[in-house]
Amino acid sequence: MNQILVATRVAELRDRIARAGGVGVGIVAVTKTFGIDAWNDAKFAGCEAVGENYAQELIAKSQQIDRIDRLPVHFIGQLQTNKIKSLFDIVDVWQSVDRASVVTELVKRHAGRATSGRCEMLLQVNTTTEIDKGGCDPAEAKTLVDQARQGGLDVTGLMTVGPTDMDPVKTRAAFRLLNEMAQDLGVQHLSMGMTADVEIAVEEGSTLVRVGTALFGQRPRSV
Repeated sequence: MNQILVATRVAELRDRIARAGGVGVGIVAVTKTFGIDAWNDAKFAGCEAVGENYAQELIAKSQQIDRIDRLPVHFIGQLQTNKIKSLFDIVDVWQSVDRASVVTELVKRHAGRATSGRCEMLLQVNTTTEIDKGGCDPAEAKTLVDQARQGGLDVTGLMTVGPTDMDPVKTRAAFRLLNEMAQDLGVQHLSMGMTADVEIAVEEGSTLVRVGTALFGQRPRSV
């Protein structure tokens, strides 16, 4: 992996997005299990953010690069409340908030921070009804968004993961549902679409795509 290759792949991804009708769609480069070079390569290639899934891996990477020299970090993995304290000063956007206990912990950390600042989050919604997928039930979304807003969190959007079997009809339905929910809740961002379903996501209104394999190639073994 090298910067020029990643930059070429990012350009190819932006072309895919444009051909699907996307305008101003941000790329969150999914760098889980890749080294710190992936953060630097994503920045060089003009991505809008990097996405990490694992707390300990993220903490280790954050210690290798100054905040001013890196892209914004989006946490996109399953959130455990006991990990939020150690991640709070590293994460710029929490994309996988999906239950009341996580909202409560973020509100607590936000209220107790030493300096002023925003705590940006996207609510993860399970729009596929798969029981093994993260995300709240769509019926719970408004309650959780209201809880977060009342606690001072900046709810800027919704996030979802397409169906495991990647059936295009079900994928489109899942993404369309998220778009409808975002309009009802008055949020701007729709984080949906990965390497295999970018086009459908963009066609259904995605503003952020989370892509790793198409940029960095075969993923190393998980840490």
